[in-house]
Amino acid sequence: MKIRQIRLYRHELTVLDGRYDMSISHVETLDSTVVAVETDSGLVGFGETCPLGPAYQPQHAGGARAALSELAPVLLGSDPTRIGLVNDTMDQALLGHSYAKAALDVACWDITGKHRNERICDLLGGVRNDPVPSYYGILPTDPDDAAAQAIALQDQGFERLQIKTGKAGVDVDIAVTKAVAAVTKPNVKLLADANRGWTQRDAILFSEACADIPLALEQPCNTMAENAALRGRVRHPVFLDESADSIAAVSEAIEQGIAQGFGMKVSRVGGISAMATIIALCSARSIPLTCDDTWGGDITAATTVHLGATVPSRLFEGTWIAEPYTETSYACRSEPVTNANGRMAIPAGPGLGVEPDLDSWPDPVAVFG
Repeated sequence: MKIRQIRLYRHELTVLDGRYDMSISHVETLDSTVVAVETDSGLVGFGETCPLGPAYQPQHAGGARAALSELAPVLLGSDPTRIGLVNDTMDQALLGHSYAKAALDVACWDITGKHRNERICDLLGGVRNDPVPSYYGILPTDPDDAAAQAIALQDQGFERLQIKTGKAGVDVDIAVTKAVAAVTKPNVKLLADANRGWTQRDAILFSEACADIPLALEQPCNTMAENAALRGRVRHPVFLDESADSIAAVSEAIEQGIAQGFGMKVSRVGGISAMATIIALCSARSIPLTCDDTWGGDITAATTVHLGATVPSRLFEGTWIAEPYTETSYACRSEPVTNANGRMAIPAGPGLGVEPDLDSWPDPVAVFG
């Protein structure tokens, strides 16, 4: 089997209620790129890359399409089921740009699953979590509203709540977190996610003020070095998100004791292949992690759900998908990947189990082959 053609599609995804806020950036619409990898046997695999705006991490939508335009021609004629060789070819053609390579890696896994008539989660070793638990982010707001949201989300079945911090000042962050903790059930996990927005001083002050609240600090400071400097100075475990940008970075953070958990993004590290390695690494060291991505439609959601299904349950912190926060997305013929009662069903079909409705999509923005 050989890759015959690669097409790039652009979609605009609109945020529900107009805006998604984080500590140092926000988005109102998302620019998503879907790749369709077609083989000479007629099988087509899909992958997606959807940066969370240009200021969340070193990714942007135009850069993804530019990188894909470099990568697609060199993959024509490759066997998409030899995914390791596909990744070698991409690395030899272009340094970095993991978020673009991720879409092609996922598409090749989709083809492989369809070729073997197996779901991706089964190709990766089998299902450990079914349905797949999710979690929800409470965006920056006041203490009363945050507490009300926390009550409602727990009633809906969510067992992990992420409190977005770092935007309005550490005093507000402390007040909001205490208000949420006061209404949190014993079985529900809490995280304070600053998305790089705290200084070391802020993280230390917050942790001291909330020392009696069982929670984790997610990506409190900007760089790996800043977060490393928090060791022994905060009362809570630290999860890395934006700094966990490669297998090597995850390994370093574990070895040096910088992180006690990870919020992982598929596109950040280069796709399913890299994420499977990171899951194995965290499993070997008993490190908890999530399986997420920055944003996207059903293709991205299915990718993260399949990966989340394979994580050992005792280490799995859940899979976040953009669906609850998205007003408009692209059309698919398959059942949508949705978050219901804090759980997500694994798509049933082979590969990703997602069937895009290409007839209703705009023309591709680029075609190779």
